[in-house]
Amino acid sequence: MLNFFRWLARRPLWLLHATGALLGWLTFCLSPTYRRRFRENVQQAGVSPAAARPAIAQAGRLVMESPFLWMRPADEPIRPPVAWSGDELVAQAFAQGRGVVYLTPHLGSFEITAQALAERFAAEFGPLTVLFRPARKPLLRKVMDGARERPGIATAPASLAGVRLMIRALRRGEAVGLLPDQVPPDGMGVWAPFFGKPAYTMTLAARLIQQTGAVPLLIWGDRLPDGAGFAVRISALDAQLPEGTDEAAQAESARLINQAMERLILERPGQYLWGYNRYKQPRKNAGFD
Repeated sequence: MLNFFRWLARRPLWLLHATGALLGWLTFCLSPTYRRRFRENVQQAGVSPAAARPAIAQAGRLVMESPFLWMRPADEPIRPPVAWSGDELVAQAFAQGRGVVYLTPHLGSFEITAQALAERFAAEFGPLTVLFRPARKPLLRKVMDGARERPGIATAPASLAGVRLMIRALRRGEAVGLLPDQVPPDGMGVWAPFFGKPAYTMTLAARLIQQTGAVPLLIWGDRLPDGAGFAVRISALDAQLPEGTDEAAQAESARLINQAMERLILERPGQYLWGYNRYKQPRKNAGFD
């Protein structure tokens, strides 16, 4: 299987994306559970079926591009080069001597965002620390661990020890990356509306910002058509998170961050993972799902 991943990693991106589109539709047609969840989440968000339909193929593209990104030689630049928008916000944040918390939903290619940020900014501003949960299958764990052990990227496990690593990184003026629409373990989140329906939402993002004075930035990896590569889009969080760590402040922070994720998703609904089980119950004594 590892050799197969290596073989896939050497295929052109356009071919992987074309194959992934077929895989996405095949999964949609063969899995009633996935199909039902996809449709329910789209309806909950008020998105038209036509606007969300491209996301079926995009989910397959996400799968097929993963070996291309995971097994890319660490000493080689990303090809084709990543296009950027809003990257001046990163330089402005670091110029203030503050750390940066990047927030991205399950939108587009979230794997490319970490690699692109590391390639662009790590040499000058230090590594990007990303929160991760090890894959359950040993083979995938080996591949994913190797993918994230590359220059400019540090990893933090989805645990209290990982949270401490992220806090220390931010206090050094570095950056961390999170998927705030990821379901946290029980006790590490609050129930907050997400497209009008209660979803268990992490409090970690807001706590990192509040405790370290870091600058929150919204980011996502736009998958360009026809295998042309990726564009990284960065924007400011247009909300002032409340101070304090009491329950009301945490709930309000989660609501505001969820609203920001909703705005990003609605800008490009055809690249969101609508099949992700966002509204599930949190698991006890587990990492982020």
